[in-house]
Formats: sequence, C-alpha cells, structure tokens
Amino acid sequence: MLQPKRYHPTLVTIHWLSALLIIMNLAFGLAVLINIPNDATKFMPLANHMTFGLIVLVLTVARIIVRATTPQPAPATSGNPYLDKLAILVHVLLYAGALGMGFSGLGIAFASGIMPLLAGQPVSLPQGPEGFYIYPPRMGHDLVSYLLYLVIAMHVGAALFHQFIRRDNLLSRMWFGKR
Repeated sequence: MLQPKRYHPTLVTIHWLSALLIIMNLAFGLAVLINIPNDATKFMPLANHMTFGLIVLVLTVARIIVRATTPQPAPATSGNPYLDKLAILVHVLLYAGALGMGFSGLGIAFASGIMPLLAGQPVSLPQGPEGFYIYPPRMGHDLVSYLLYLVIAMHVGAALFHQFIRRDNLLSRMWFGKR
C-alpha cells in the first residue's frame, strides 16, 4: 500500500474542529469567564465552556484512535534533526494539553458539584476571593492552559515556517484532497 500524501479526512476534520474549539475555549476562559462573578450570571457562559471542553476531550480521544488506525504521510522534516525532535514533542504536548484540560475541567466540575449546569440546572458556585481555586484541579487547569498557549504558538509558528520559509507545502497534508 502506498503511503498517503495527506492525513485521513476524518483526522483533518477533527484537527481543524479541535483547533477552533481549543483556541475559542482558551480565549473565552481567560478573557471572559475569569471576569464574571460566581453568581447566576455565570451559569450559561460556564455551561458553554464546559460543553465545548467536553467536546474537545471526546474529539481528542477520537483523534488518537483515528491516527492510530489510519495510514499516515511520511514524517515531515524541518531540515534540522533537533527541530524534528522538538516537533514530535510539540505534537505530544498538544495531545497531552487537550487531555489535561479536559480531565482537569472534569475534576473541577465534579469536585465543585457544577455538572448539573450541563443540564441547565442552577448550582452553587464557590464564593470568596479564591473561587474555584479551592479545588486542586483548578490550579492544574490554569497551568495547562498557559502551557497550551505556548505549545500552540510553537505549532502555528512551525506550520508557518514550513509553509512560507521552507515552502514545502506542509499544510496541505492537514487539508482535504487526494490522499
């Protein structure tokens, strides 16, 4: 069987949908959720954040399965063996970050008892200056989010490097077309 030039269309779809949802949820958490007081006004935004986070978690697990069960294009190279190893690490950290955010988010939701928000039910949100930080998974959620920003920046920077400096059309591998 010939090695494909592109990733499987299911993997491409999951990649771009996940990218959109991850960036949206990271930005929403940092720019919006953190600024809403822990009262009833936070119910709907928090429920949306949780819903999108769960979707990303499911998509990440599906992506791991699809990647493990479909033929892959040949490994890309940057022309530098150290950067090639860094690329592998960045991809592993992207998966780990998505999983870490999902599982730490679930940890916060279960520890704080806010899962009923997903069904539109009111809940008690933690009060006081600590807010959700009274739950240990919240600190992990915070830390992973900042690390994910860094890893995403590295991933996007590398993709742009390949596309515009090396001009090797690497982005076409993660798009639709003849495999």
